[in-house]
Amino acid sequence: MIRVSIYQLKTGSIGGFCMEGHADAGEEGYDIVCSAVSALAIGCVNSIETFTQAGFVEDAADDGGYLKVILKPETAEDHDAQLLLKSMVLAVSQMAESYPENLRIRHIERKNYGR
Repeated sequence: MIRVSIYQLKTGSIGGFCMEGHADAGEEGYDIVCSAVSALAIGCVNSIETFTQAGFVEDAADDGGYLKVILKPETAEDHDAQLLLKSMVLAVSQMAESYPENLRIRHIERKNYGR
């Protein structure tokens, strides 16, 4: 099961996300849920880095199964970064509806930016 935590700020903006686990929806290398979630997360992070002024801190496991991205407080309200994050959350949420046994998403109000 992939567990996705979306960190909501008090302002309503997204402060970051964490994805943990494996979907187990198919053989390694052929798991469409894992592949799709990974592509959405990596695409979002690369787009934030390339197309926005937002800074972030990233932590990932070398062997996969874990990615945590937290926007830096001074750039958390960057409009373009928020649009990219909201787009990723929408896509992952729709996938979670289709694959509830492989993917869960939850929203957590984040009071601070501690890791």
